[in-house]
Amino acid sequence: MRLSDRLLLSGDEAVAHAARDAGFALATGYPGTPATEIVESFHELGGKAQWSPNEKVALEVGIGVAFAGARALVAMKHVGVNVAADPLFTVAYAGVKGALVVVSADDPGMASSQNEQDNRRYAVAAGAPMLEPSDSQEAYDYALLAAEISERWGVPALLRMTTRVCHSKTVVVKNGAAPPPRAPGFERDLQSRVMIPAHARPAHRKLRRKLAEIEAWNVAAGPNLRVAGADGLGIVTSGIAFQHVREAAPEAAVLKLGMTHPLPMAAIREFAAAHGRTIVVEEGDPYLADALRAAGIRVEARPETYRFGELNAGRVRRLLAGDATEEPAPAKGTPPQLCPGCPYRTVFTTLRALDCIVAGDIGCYTLGALPPFEGMDSQLCMGASVGVGLGLRHALPPEQARRVVSVIGDSTFVHSGITGLVEMIYNPPPTGHVLLILDNGTTAMTGLQEHPGTGRSIDHRATGKVVFEDLARTLGVTNVHVIDPTADAGAFRDLLAGCLASNAASVVIARRNCLLAAGAIKAYEQCNEQPS
Repeated sequence: MRLSDRLLLSGDEAVAHAARDAGFALATGYPGTPATEIVESFHELGGKAQWSPNEKVALEVGIGVAFAGARALVAMKHVGVNVAADPLFTVAYAGVKGALVVVSADDPGMASSQNEQDNRRYAVAAGAPMLEPSDSQEAYDYALLAAEISERWGVPALLRMTTRVCHSKTVVVKNGAAPPPRAPGFERDLQSRVMIPAHARPAHRKLRRKLAEIEAWNVAAGPNLRVAGADGLGIVTSGIAFQHVREAAPEAAVLKLGMTHPLPMAAIREFAAAHGRTIVVEEGDPYLADALRAAGIRVEARPETYRFGELNAGRVRRLLAGDATEEPAPAKGTPPQLCPGCPYRTVFTTLRALDCIVAGDIGCYTLGALPPFEGMDSQLCMGASVGVGLGLRHALPPEQARRVVSVIGDSTFVHSGITGLVEMIYNPPPTGHVLLILDNGTTAMTGLQEHPGTGRSIDHRATGKVVFEDLARTLGVTNVHVIDPTADAGAFRDLLAGCLASNAASVVIARRNCLLAAGAIKAYEQCNEQPS
């Protein structure tokens, strides 16, 4: 083997390499840690990649690619699957002609997320086969296998990764060439593609037959690894937990599950019967333990305390020893803060000075909830600021309702805030409402990506642009203002105070480029102005 055949890649980069090597026609998604680098790396490797307004749209575009017989990669963080769930559940019924690989990048421990939901549950609920790599080599191999499974059975395939696999770098060797993609082409199939009840009922039965076939294949030839060890202790595990298990208990027999839905129950049953004690070691929910116990397989689940956060070798040693005592709290680090000179500092200083009740949203401006500003009173999910703010306005007494402001970032507004603006117009509270859009010209929190409001595509070239003030006026908002809050903080305060005092629906766009992106944005705009 030549040294050049060995690549040091993160899990995200490995998935992108696999998709590029397998001739995927498109990679799409919405930026969100820890999945962002998948689409970016695919673009850097020369593949066709694009950012969509949100994960639902990204998946729907990917479905269209797969309906055409080509291969599509759709990448998102775990909470993005919540947004994309509607088409995901139904395309499992409809089936696909090409490959549809959906990456769910979960975040145990919530390194950069509002929850640590375990998306293995989605595979069961949607009826989609799911693979779980434990390192970058498997991320590469399983991405190729997911495409093969998707095309062979005509179903979407989930590739469930976690933060540690996404961002850790390990050696990847590209073993053999991926099977070439089919030539795309449209084939009419109304019964499969049009999911009215008369078509969906038989499609559901067909999906269950496919899953039964995939389970049989998983038992006979699936990507599962059995490591020999002492007969006394057997460990069933998957994903990154496998790496911790091998370090913590090198003497144990291990069954590492590469495909965790549908589970290879016959193989697991045989493994468990061969050992005096069989314990399941997994991060997140007791997904495996629950499924195995429900199937009548005698296994131990880890103590409840290990459900929270990431595992490591030390925690695995403790859980194998049955130690369920409360773990010491991790050392407190320095909380993140808004950058010095960030325009959001002026915004949150003003919101506090006006004693606003702030329904907030997700982005780097969420840091305004922390000291010294403490200027955000709620934050749930992308776009929730508008609906939550409206609900507060509807319920609070007028003197409090007039203090409510919905604060949302530019990328988040495109993602999920536009429908909230429609709600604001359609069902206006008696006191009106104030929507404050913080437009810093980029998707700052996840690494300065483009979005439809910047007017630049993933490669920073000029494309169609959503102009927020034009959109608001078109939807019927007459009280629309654009202001640089940093250039004149006093004018910004007066404007916001005036909007709060009125009973009108008001949209205030606080526009100033992110300091970290300002130089690059200027260069992009100059480049795009030059004749080609």
